[in-house]
Amino acid sequence: QVQVVESGGGLVQAGGSLRLSCAGSGIMLSSVGMGWFRQAPGKEREPVAGITSGGTTNYLDSVKGRFTISRDNAKNTGYLQMNDLKPEDTAVYYCKIVRAIPFSEYWGQGTQVTVSS
Repeated sequence: QVQVVESGGGLVQAGGSLRLSCAGSGIMLSSVGMGWFRQAPGKEREPVAGITSGGTTNYLDSVKGRFTISRDNAKNTGYLQMNDLKPEDTAVYYCKIVRAIPFSEYWGQGTQVTVSS
């Protein structure tokens, strides 16, 4: 059974940093794509950052240069390092794992990130 568990959210002042973790079980993160999404109150869930099984990364324009997605294969854990946080980054952040064959997606339960001004 595949499980995805996020952690690392919290309350931080503007300009601060947080590192979110996405721990996988029942699946090897090195062989799948992983993405971080966020959903603010009253807004649609949006993709923030992604990393393919080959290591290619992509980012939402508003977080480029501030956020970094990475993966530690030995720990089977993915990360989202968030620096220079802004109040508009406040949201629930979700990790999603995508396996190509057979195609399947797995979501974590989400972790709250709150940035105060």
